[in-house]
Amino acid sequence: MKNTMKCVAALTAAVMIGCCVPALADDIDLSVMTCKKFQTADDETIKLILTWLDGYYKDQDDPPVIETNSFVENAKKLGQYCSAHPDQGLITAADKVFASDDK
Repeated sequence: MKNTMKCVAALTAAVMIGCCVPALADDIDLSVMTCKKFQTADDETIKLILTWLDGYYKDQDDPPVIETNSFVENAKKLGQYCSAHPDQGLITAADKVFASDDK
């Protein structure tokens, strides 16, 4: 029974990953992305970038946990900052928003 459940879980994960791959076929170069380009990207791209940023700005010793309240709050802060600075690079904006974050 355990092996069957593992197979079902693995198959489900593979299908979910397979469904997402075609939408994200291109590389995303965050070093050249502006706030405006980030904010006008499709929802999947925005979610992917926000998730990457969440992990990137965690301390090395932080547990591998996505704190959903903090994640949403940081996404709002970045959105507000980017709205006020649309021509700024996304990583520069994230540095300013997340560097002052007291986690």
